[in-house]
Amino acid sequence: MHNATTAPDVSYYDYIVIGGGTAGCPLAATLSQNYSVLLLERGGSPYGNPNISDLAAFGAALSDTSPTSPAQRFISEDGVINSRARVLGGGSCLNAGFYTRASPQYVREAGWDGRAVNESYEWVEKIVAFEPQLKQWQSAVRDGLIEIGVVPNNGFTYDHIDGTKVGGTIFDQNGFRHTAADLLEYAKPTGITVLLDATVHRILFRVKEGSKPTAHGVVFRDSLGGRHKVYLKADPRNEIIVSAGALGSPQLLMLSGIGPREHLKAHNIRITLNQPLVGQGMTDNPMNAIFVPSPVPVEVSLIEVVGITSFGSYIEAASGENFAGGSPKDYGMFSPKIGQLSTVPPKERTPEALAKATELMETLEQAAFRGGFILEKIMGPISSGHLELRTRDPNDNPSVTFNYFQDPRDLQRCVQGLSTVEKIIESKAFSPFRYPNMPVPVLLNLTASAPVNLLPKHTNSSLSLEQYCRDTVMTIWHYHGGCQVGKVLDRDYKLLGVDALRVIDGSTFNYSPGTNPQATVMMLGRYMGVKILSERLGGAAAAAETEQ
Repeated sequence: MHNATTAPDVSYYDYIVIGGGTAGCPLAATLSQNYSVLLLERGGSPYGNPNISDLAAFGAALSDTSPTSPAQRFISEDGVINSRARVLGGGSCLNAGFYTRASPQYVREAGWDGRAVNESYEWVEKIVAFEPQLKQWQSAVRDGLIEIGVVPNNGFTYDHIDGTKVGGTIFDQNGFRHTAADLLEYAKPTGITVLLDATVHRILFRVKEGSKPTAHGVVFRDSLGGRHKVYLKADPRNEIIVSAGALGSPQLLMLSGIGPREHLKAHNIRITLNQPLVGQGMTDNPMNAIFVPSPVPVEVSLIEVVGITSFGSYIEAASGENFAGGSPKDYGMFSPKIGQLSTVPPKERTPEALAKATELMETLEQAAFRGGFILEKIMGPISSGHLELRTRDPNDNPSVTFNYFQDPRDLQRCVQGLSTVEKIIESKAFSPFRYPNMPVPVLLNLTASAPVNLLPKHTNSSLSLEQYCRDTVMTIWHYHGGCQVGKVLDRDYKLLGVDALRVIDGSTFNYSPGTNPQATVMMLGRYMGVKILSERLGGAAAAAETEQ
């Protein structure tokens, strides 16, 4: 890894990969086996940063809002506080670690080759995936799921199967995180250059009258503002690949003149290609969570168990006296410090509200923090929105709208998911970890004014579960779309209407894969790398070349 300030003013490569994230790292590592690859990452290195590597520090990176933070906070127009990665390794440096594959049906619908997909997952798993050591609280959630009929019990598996299972995790037995950046271990050192703090400002195109625009270079700036240009070497098969994520990829295409004509004109951007579907289909799987205070101490755990229901809701859980935040007053995955404030409706989650909630937490007794959250997120989702530029600065967040629960089917799945969570809380298996015979008003009192949600009782509450879904919606950071296959890209992830340009990352998805997407995003980087090499080198030779 080199800082971009050391880069020459002009350089030439076979492949330029924009974004060293969950897809970009495995993709660049694979292409480097046979060609020269430049990997451009706008953030810094994940190595030597305990806020990234330590399970016990989960949430610390997400709550860091400084300009050099590995997480860049954004707030959707829906009012839900969210985050995007700004670090080598991307979202795999920030997430709760759950590792699980997409369903065979998802693979078929994507038009991928099943065998190559499995080989690509295995390539990823050798480096980053582990079996979690289940402790008592997570075991109780698992047993509760099985008791209430989310069956069968599928034990430990990476596969997406209906029922209850223990999934993989990118945290090893010592609570140390292994990220997509580690997949660069597979790279051929002489074939790859990795530049950090390299922010791409635009993609350069050759435009000849009567033929498609052809991507042939990029302009990027280093941390001191120095301007650099990189061009593809002269071979028509060389390509630029954008792997900048669901916000970054559509944003960069627009900054490069590919997007809805009127919108680009309003920002004085020269039109390369009028493509009204860039930035469309932005979707984020809504998450709703219930806090269950425990009479006994529980282990610190992130997502380890998942219930895959028959109606399209996924049940997961996280626990710990300190919610893995270092200080006992930090909720980790559900902390107002990282923007996960669900006790006020989305539009009211102001900086003042966050500060007030954080302050309330500081005053609470340690016992109020004992327990865990059981959450549900829905598959899909069906509701979608769009992304637009706010400015021409690639460091600024675009404006994003997800339209949570706009489709009634999404809302129905949330309601069914929360009813399922309620049944788990009331199950025999889970009983050691809830206060016996304690009505909800007393529970509310116990956690004082803690900024966490307790399930509303439908009998004495004017709040319906539908309203609860809407008011307490949060993100689980699985947003996707903006450069979708079939709309902006063909099935080989090539940009329609442009030559020598692909997009390979979560912005290409029409639906979120599996219960949690990171495994499939890493797999896709590897899968497409192998496919590109195979097509260039010719079948068998490529397979032999890329065997590791």
